[in-house]
Amino acid sequence: MKYNSLKNIPLLGFIFLVSCGGNSQTSNSPQEINATDPISNPETADKHSPEYQSAFVGQTRAKGIKTSTPYVVEEINSDLGKPWGITNLPDGRFLITEKSGFMQIVSADGKMKMKVEGLPKVDAKGQGGLLDVILDPDFATNRMIFYTYSEPVNGGNHTAVGKGKLSADEKMIENPQVIFRATPTYDGKLHYGSRLVFAPDGNLFVSTGERSDMETRPLAQNTMAYLGKVLKITKDGKPAPGNPFIGQAKYQPEIYSYGLRNPQGFAMDEKGQLWDGEMGPKGGDELNLIQPGKNYGWGDVTYGIEYSGKKINEGTTKKEGTEQPVYYWDPSISMSGMTFYTGNIPEWKNNLFLGCLSGEKIIRLTIENNKVTGEEWLLVDKKERIRDVLDGKDGNLYAITDSGKLFKISKK
Repeated sequence: MKYNSLKNIPLLGFIFLVSCGGNSQTSNSPQEINATDPISNPETADKHSPEYQSAFVGQTRAKGIKTSTPYVVEEINSDLGKPWGITNLPDGRFLITEKSGFMQIVSADGKMKMKVEGLPKVDAKGQGGLLDVILDPDFATNRMIFYTYSEPVNGGNHTAVGKGKLSADEKMIENPQVIFRATPTYDGKLHYGSRLVFAPDGNLFVSTGERSDMETRPLAQNTMAYLGKVLKITKDGKPAPGNPFIGQAKYQPEIYSYGLRNPQGFAMDEKGQLWDGEMGPKGGDELNLIQPGKNYGWGDVTYGIEYSGKKINEGTTKKEGTEQPVYYWDPSISMSGMTFYTGNIPEWKNNLFLGCLSGEKIIRLTIENNKVTGEEWLLVDKKERIRDVLDGKDGNLYAITDSGKLFKISKK
């Protein structure tokens, strides 16, 4: 083994988003579609696995929905390099990671940017690099920042969680330190997971990928390995009090849930529930409601197939002891960052927005009683790989792209 034991989709036909004045987009007039008329789901492509049957009605291809509020899409920066994670500073400016190993502070209007250095060396091959970023809930008093990255070491690399203090002049991360390493180390360049979310209790959720290859895939089910997991740790990297497996043999105490493939979406809803957006193989991308101690099934259960077309585990989509996804997509959308919206467009309140990579769009989902009730596709005309989305402090929605752009989506 290579690991170290030590360690062309059409625009949504019924949404009719009309460009106005370059970056502006508004919805169609009300008379074109009656609000009571059913709207088809935006996906029209054939499924990779049409023989797979969902576990319940509405688990995939929910009804289509459309935004009735006019809104504007603006490209406020196009020179961010290769951004991966984005968050707001308290004053509304943006703190954005760059895969090669530094951060940028970008003004609220997108026009000014400043480099933040002092971060550790990263392995930026493939999907690696400096990845997510989040502010300490006590940032106003301690100026601490948490981040994830692919840490190069002897034998390969792994997902690492670091923290450091933003200097007074905002040019450096002072006293950077690693607080957690998701071992075993592996010589690969894929599936780091790496999203961060603070829990209401002040502890930190971390997502990790299973590193993609067949030899590491079983580690998603191995509860002594940190790959393919949701972890919950303190701000010092220790197991969070109350974790489900503390004191149990053959379980690492930092594990909160397991059986994940590459969870690159992470968001907390208004109820304090944690949601995970997970890249499936060929098809089978999932939205999961993460609960303590639960097994989400990868690599035993999936609605996707191998890239070769071969079925995974003989086509098993349901298995006792594993959780079903709340929702899944086939074909894949390749979701990345996601967020629940709390901003200035009332009909979007508490809706989930997911950035899509190969899908080149933002997906809006309405969720009621923890079930998806509607799906809308936004920014399809931009043809951009959306890496992360942000529920901005100013009430607007923001998105960064793999091409280095920063989009602002605001009420017109």
